[in-house]
Amino acid sequence: MLVTGASAGIGVELAECFAKDGYDVIVTARSEGPLKELAGRLARQHNVQAVAIAADIGQPGSGAKLASEIKSRGLNVDVLVNNAGYGMSGGFDDLSAESQLGMIDLNVRALVELTHMFFPDMLKKKRGGVLNVASTAAFQPGPFMTVYYATKAFVLSFSEALSEEARGTGVKVTALCPGPTESKFHDRAGTTKVRASKIAGMMTSKAVAEIGYKAFQSGRRVAISGRMNAVMARMVPFFPRGMTLGLVRSLNTRYSDRA
Repeated sequence: MLVTGASAGIGVELAECFAKDGYDVIVTARSEGPLKELAGRLARQHNVQAVAIAADIGQPGSGAKLASEIKSRGLNVDVLVNNAGYGMSGGFDDLSAESQLGMIDLNVRALVELTHMFFPDMLKKKRGGVLNVASTAAFQPGPFMTVYYATKAFVLSFSEALSEEARGTGVKVTALCPGPTESKFHDRAGTTKVRASKIAGMMTSKAVAEIGYKAFQSGRRVAISGRMNAVMARMVPFFPRGMTLGLVRSLNTRYSDRA
């Protein structure tokens, strides 16, 4: 099985969940050092085959290169965990086009590309599946994180549709939707400076990963981490859209920025 974005946070913990259950794992991310350390630890602790392949899957065509590398090593991918992704906090006009297009490339294009690489073979074998890491951001638009929220909405929609296509085939598709999680995501995204960062109740990456792993194994289509996160996400359709937009705008606004 393959886990992307496995150098830190939820990706590491998801790899741990699968390895602990006896899965041979392939971990990939840009950072080769942490990957090799993770692969070595998983192999030692869980007596599984663990392979680290450093790759920047945000680059166009990198998914095909990664799949080719995996095949050349005689490895198979029966379960794909699309965890790699990032967000950026700020006004659409303030953030660079490069950073926002890069978000689309990694959060959406790479996820679709890798799924397309491995999903057909899963269907032929009638086993395995795909676990996509979306976000509670997927359930509503996100002013001041406009592109990030939109990419996660895509991931959720894509996952649910693919799950229905796979129904009855023996192949599982799950979308894991974490709420605020303790990870390095917030440092890169700049969300440590927004009002939402002061709201208590961040879950650990380990807790989120365990929820996602159990949901995938049980064949659930969507898993939202945390009871309160689930309640809030499911209530979104019942609120006026303008109210929802205003609330998210307020939560995503930096203290020194526009109100």
